Amino acid sequence: MDNKSEIYHTSNINWYPGHMAKTRRMLEENIKLVDVVIEILDARIPQSSRNPHFSDIVASKPRLIILNKSDMADSAKTEKWLAFYRKNNIKALCVSCQTGKGVNQIAPEIFELAKDKIEKYSQKGIKKSIKVMIIGIPNVGKSTLINRLVGKAAAKTGDRPGVTLSKQWIRLKDGLELLDTPGILPPKLEDQDAALKLAYTGAIKDEIMETELICYSLLENLIINYPELLIERYKLSEIQGLKGYELLEKIGRKRGCLISGGEVDMSRAANIVLEDFRSLKIGRITLDFAEEYNE
Repeated sequence: MDNKSEIYHTSNINWYPGHMAKTRRMLEENIKLVDVVIEILDARIPQSSRNPHFSDIVASKPRLIILNKSDMADSAKTEKWLAFYRKNNIKALCVSCQTGKGVNQIAPEIFELAKDKIEKYSQKGIKKSIKVMIIGIPNVGKSTLINRLVGKAAAKTGDRPGVTLSKQWIRLKDGLELLDTPGILPPKLEDQDAALKLAYTGAIKDEIMETELICYSLLENLIINYPELLIERYKLSEIQGLKGYELLEKIGRKRGCLISGGEVDMSRAANIVLEDFRSLKIGRITLDFAEEYNE
């Protein structure tokens, strides 16, 4: 393997700020207070954006999976993920918290999941709010979802990981109380392929790994899975067989990212490609495929 390729295939990506350990303890302490758990995933990388430790924390609580950013994902691949969840008896919805598409389906699903608890309260003559914990890794849209449900900016949001740093209880008018929580990753990212996908989407801060290396890896993934989108976006011809850094150099030349001596400014070119990917300019892309996983 070429040395430049070896770097991003062997470098370990890990990012676990101190607040994440604190957040895990907070989740474990508060889970007994909630009736339903909403786990938000990135529809482009549903498996890679799961924190496997959440299953232990959530335990037997009713759970609703939200595939957020579905407007950025390959719709055919998203349908396969929804079928995957149905097969495994997991409630799942695809939504776009940014545009609001699909958000109005969430409250009815929560009440359906909590119907046993609601019935129990009713039999006792008690009227109580249904408490919902919202969990997910950084930058999947937890606070954006809450703001959509509330109808105003009740939770802090930002297009970068680590915006929500403490828990927030937020009451809705339809009898729901939402607990927004900071995003947490596993203490150690064992699956480095998943870690790279988290880096592509911005769930891991860009400073953790050089943008060129992230971009080399992303481009090699897209050459295999979405070559036609790359060709269309960057007006290229044949790209099969190219290494990521070779393709990035071609793109850099196309985009005029040149420095003295006619060399390509690879850092500038990498930033262009990552921004294009994250802003949907390359196209709707999914990088985790349901058929490769078993629940």
